[in-house]
Amino acid sequence: MSVLKGLYYIVVMAPRALFNPNAFKYTFFTILYVIASASHAQEAKKIIAFGDSLTAGAGLDQGEGFTDQLEDTLNQYGLKVDVVNAGVSGDTSSGGLARLEWVLDSVDNIDLVILELGANDALRGLPPKITRRNIDKMVSILKERKIPTLLAGMVAPPNFGEQFISEYNPIFPDVAKKYDVLLYPFFLDGVAGIRELNQSDLMHPNPRGVKIIVDKIAPYVLEALVRVQKP
Repeated sequence: MSVLKGLYYIVVMAPRALFNPNAFKYTFFTILYVIASASHAQEAKKIIAFGDSLTAGAGLDQGEGFTDQLEDTLNQYGLKVDVVNAGVSGDTSSGGLARLEWVLDSVDNIDLVILELGANDALRGLPPKITRRNIDKMVSILKERKIPTLLAGMVAPPNFGEQFISEYNPIFPDVAKKYDVLLYPFFLDGVAGIRELNQSDLMHPNPRGVKIIVDKIAPYVLEALVRVQKP
């Protein structure tokens, strides 16, 4: 990122962000990223988005899915990133665990993994203890490999009953705390259940819905990159 663009963020965007908490966080971590990058040539950061159909972009055209929009959004702000789409439609946490190490072995120089799994576990009513075990193991693998992780949380549908919800919803914050990784509390925040932001199945975001997801999660991605940025 150029010094000129960094000054633009500091002088123009930062004051505006004071009136928007999400924008403030976005601007704050962008400024930190600028400062951290100023002393050396900035190479593209390799981000793996590892998840299910929400990551894969089911039902969307090229350029409309989560990974494409996230990469475009960050690149537009001068942050060089390459977002790898490692989403598999229909994948559960068990399926993700089975393929995680193969994916990690197939990509060089990983700077960040966005782990987005568990939605299909809830939709299928799988025992939350299985989901917890799988999410825990995947984050453990990433931690052992010293790969920075942004864990995308999920919440159980409200019609699944109090018992299921009380066992399922704490999985993601508990695992994030256990391994000290960054947590984005709910991947579908601001989009879930809103008809005009979803496709006809009311489960998968349309391009407008994806844009909202990207805008909300981008500050967390920036924070994760700042954490691993070498001086």
